[in-house]
Amino acid sequence: MSSPQAIITGGAGDLAQALKSSFEMAKIQTLAPARTELDVTNSESVKNYFSTAGAIDLLVCNAGLTVDRPLAKMAETDWNQVLEVNLNGAFRCAREVSRGMIKRRSGHIIFISSFSAMHPPAGQANYAAAKSALLGMMKSMAQELGPRNVRVNAVLPGFLETKMTNALSESVKSAAKEKHTLGRFNTAESVADFITFLQWHMPHTSGQVFNLDSRII
Repeated sequence: MSSPQAIITGGAGDLAQALKSSFEMAKIQTLAPARTELDVTNSESVKNYFSTAGAIDLLVCNAGLTVDRPLAKMAETDWNQVLEVNLNGAFRCAREVSRGMIKRRSGHIIFISSFSAMHPPAGQANYAAAKSALLGMMKSMAQELGPRNVRVNAVLPGFLETKMTNALSESVKSAAKEKHTLGRFNTAESVADFITFLQWHMPHTSGQVFNLDSRII
């Protein structure tokens, strides 16, 4: 019996690399393509990549982008770019992968959403809209694909300790920690371990949104 295969979009990021490591420890063959290999904003790139990837058992739609602006200063390109990556890109990848999963009557699609989908902050109208829409898309897909034995879920990783967040000022990080009931951030490794558990040990779970830090949703 061959090992299951996973694809993680947005493969260059800290979360993707933590997922890849966790998956491989669980004997899941894993591809984590960077944008140069898989551009989720380009339909042809998505089609070509997945046409050669073989049978996919798990897709994690992790590619993401933020361009934060006050509404009055947000250009249409700022809006469109964020929705293209976070929402439309996830749709393209899920659509491609779902076809094989439906035929095999097996598979799992996980969307990486955000706490901003539930509690949108000021200055993130584009990002919050995209991540909120992901949740609606996930719930619709879960109902559609469930009868074909395909699971669809969403994960809100939380404020992670990554290279990007480590570059923030101490005052910004302190203010963010105050919103966490445990007073600390989540880690990419913890998120990866949860998603691995969700894949292997929760086969009856679909259509759910999992918030993984200690902020109240």
